[in-house]
Amino acid sequence: MRVTNNMIASNTLRNLNRNLSRLDKRNTQLSTGKRINKPSDDPIGTSRALRLRSDVSQIEQYKKNTDAAISWLNITESATKDLYNIIHKAKELAVQGASETYSQNDRNTIADEMEQLRDQIIQLGNSTYTGRYIFSGFQTDEKTFNADGRYNITTTSVQNKKYQVSVGEEIEVGVFGTDLFGKPDSSSSPANKAQIISDFDKAIQGLTDPMKSSQISTFISDIEGHLNNVLSVTSEIGAKTNRLELVQNRLEQNNLDFTDLLSENEDVDMAETIMHMKMEESVYRASLSAGSRVIQPTLIDFIQ
Repeated sequence: MRVTNNMIASNTLRNLNRNLSRLDKRNTQLSTGKRINKPSDDPIGTSRALRLRSDVSQIEQYKKNTDAAISWLNITESATKDLYNIIHKAKELAVQGASETYSQNDRNTIADEMEQLRDQIIQLGNSTYTGRYIFSGFQTDEKTFNADGRYNITTTSVQNKKYQVSVGEEIEVGVFGTDLFGKPDSSSSPANKAQIISDFDKAIQGLTDPMKSSQISTFISDIEGHLNNVLSVTSEIGAKTNRLELVQNRLEQNNLDFTDLLSENEDVDMAETIMHMKMEESVYRASLSAGSRVIQPTLIDFIQ
């Protein structure tokens, strides 16, 4: 078979391009720091990288959910502590009001302060986090209370807010209004008042109306139940916060582990890649030198 100059030139150019392509691949790996820059570099590695990236992304979302859940619980815990202090203060005032040494004017003054405490409870019931009402369950866009202490939410269907913090694991972080402030008092007027608000109203009546002074003693007895209930809810919030912190730590470790696996799968060994790049560069330079010798001189070379 006759070997022509065109054949020699074509083969030389093909070999040069192949060597240059390998050199470019090593240069790209060094520039990006990644061993896999397109699926054809390593089809199996690419598939594994996609799965790992999906896992890392999922863990990141779970971390955000956990952080949001802890923040929600912290706001809720702060509100329950304030509620406990309000109820405790109300108990002290009721004990004073029940004393026979106090005049009616004194009791009226205590009643005014009790009204302020009741209104503060209503404000606490309407506490928000990022614009959402924390004691309204899944009805986060609805206030828990109306201005007069009546529930503004549906209390017959209780469903608290939940956060998904891992695969198949959801944690309920919300405290529904009726669990903290008591169920609606059917005997109150107007109806649907939270039990604690209704009890405060009765105590205020007992302080301002001597004919209903027995209601003060009843309030002192009933308020103990509210105090114990607030303590129980606060304790439950603390337990959930501890659990979420454990989940948070586990997610942090999982994120590190999967990130390391992704790095091992994708990232290049810099020293090894530099060595290969130098080898490819030497081969390319040698092929250029060889090509210049293989291609036969032309008439132009002789004219020069």
